[in-house]
Amino acid sequence: MTAPSSRAGTAVPGSSRGRAAPRWRRPAAVALAAAVAAALIYGTGPAQAATLFTDTFEDGNHNGWSSSGGSWSVTADGSQVLRQASTGADARVRTGQASWTDYTVTARVKPAGWGGAARSTGVAARAQGSGNYYYLGVRNDNLAVLGKVAGGVDTTLASAALTVGTGTWYALRLQVSGTSLTGQVDNGTVLRASDGQFGTGQVGLFGRYAAAHFDDVAVETAPGGPSPTTPPPSPTTPAPTTTPPGPTPSTPGPTGQPVPAGTADGFASVNGLGQNGTTGGAGGPVVTVNSTAAFLDYIARPGPYVIQVAGTITLPTGTSDGMHNVTSDKTIVGVGANATLSGGGLNIGLPVDDATTSPPANAVHNVIIRNLHLTGATDDLLNVQMFSHHIWIDHNEFSNGDDGAVDIKRGSDFVTVSWNNFHDHDKTLLLSHDEDAGAQDIGRLRVTYHHNYFNASDQRHPRVRFSALAHVYNNYYFENSYGVASTYDAAVLVENNYFFSVNNPGRVEFSGDLGRIVERGNILVDCNHPIETRGTVPEPSGFYSYRLDNAADLPTIVPAGAGVGKLG
Repeated sequence: MTAPSSRAGTAVPGSSRGRAAPRWRRPAAVALAAAVAAALIYGTGPAQAATLFTDTFEDGNHNGWSSSGGSWSVTADGSQVLRQASTGADARVRTGQASWTDYTVTARVKPAGWGGAARSTGVAARAQGSGNYYYLGVRNDNLAVLGKVAGGVDTTLASAALTVGTGTWYALRLQVSGTSLTGQVDNGTVLRASDGQFGTGQVGLFGRYAAAHFDDVAVETAPGGPSPTTPPPSPTTPAPTTTPPGPTPSTPGPTGQPVPAGTADGFASVNGLGQNGTTGGAGGPVVTVNSTAAFLDYIARPGPYVIQVAGTITLPTGTSDGMHNVTSDKTIVGVGANATLSGGGLNIGLPVDDATTSPPANAVHNVIIRNLHLTGATDDLLNVQMFSHHIWIDHNEFSNGDDGAVDIKRGSDFVTVSWNNFHDHDKTLLLSHDEDAGAQDIGRLRVTYHHNYFNASDQRHPRVRFSALAHVYNNYYFENSYGVASTYDAAVLVENNYFFSVNNPGRVEFSGDLGRIVERGNILVDCNHPIETRGTVPEPSGFYSYRLDNAADLPTIVPAGAGVGKLG
């Protein structure tokens, strides 16, 4: 959060701006604002409010306000009000001190246009960033709404019927006092709620896909209220509960029936290269291992095996960069919620031979990795290479590897990466390792990435070269440096994902030749750039059947279902 710079429009506690009211305002408007500011008294004892901040924008600027989204400026027509002109953005500005606790923020708000249904504009309090705050707003479905935004997701706490139209000024008053939240519109509608998630923060104004004018912003101290009893969530684990604003997710092309639980989907389910989908070690012996020696023995054996991992197994790091080879027809699955492979990584594929340009007959294939926490590898956590195919990587947790979390390269094909939790990691997903790898990669690297939780992991979600099609759908991106990058003519479909606080959600060029991205149905919240698009890509429905979840539900669905201990 950014505190306002020292200027004429900002006051320190106990002081006020001390500027005369502008002469253009009608007496009725001034009287209305004054009536609203004095309408309600809460708490006990006499009301001894101190002014913390005022801004009437008469100086012709909004210096000291930190903006996120939208188009903000002070009007130059003599009215001297702050205008947010865009109806296509979740637009917010903030000012004040991050340490402010119990206070009342008032402002006049005039809607000027709407970008769709259920759009709103109003004031915010205890803002802890552009994606975490309480708010009071007027909404174009004729409601006054008291709510909160947590992790970029909107939750209504209270609402009341109110006739809402463009061109009408509404006087809004939002008081935060302990866990008590009270809002009032004009001199009538009062909304009350209790919530303890945010205890301090700045004030703000917002136009959620709505253009609006704002004026007469004032902040005063308020009596202390009940102390919060519910601790705020971890910054990497938001708990959204309701649909946020944003574009309506699309469902293009045919949709299919959901794949039965425990069955590979996406590209891992496609028949090809002599393999009928991905079944792993099905039909082979089922063994449970809890030692390093037993684990390394079974993953290297020929033939199908279902290898159940119990507890933590530490993999050696002294040879082959700590990477350990998995042979064909294996299911490696954790028992319970604590199965861990630590120290070394898994390699699915033959030894590297860059001269090979066609899939060898003995390419590693038909491998399932599920319900494991892979962490602390000295190289990759999981590497798929050398024309390996039909690989399903599902419901795992990846963290703290020295290089990639899941790298797929050197002509590998028919892979699905689903329902995984990636956190505390830098280079997350690489698809093709080098700009000179076209001879092996072109026409291959068909990978599905769906329902993964990119939980503050940094970059490569995925970074793609040469892929015939990377289908990236229904993933939840939370506070990442960048999401998807497509280069060297890679074909990437970015579909029905939710991006929160991602600097670059999607780029068609990171380095080297341009790639291709088609995007549809995605929701972007508090992102600095749009998803870049270029060219056309094949439809995944031509390869396999899939069903899309509504992108707005992903902040709830994905953290609840991704990772270990969640196979049910």
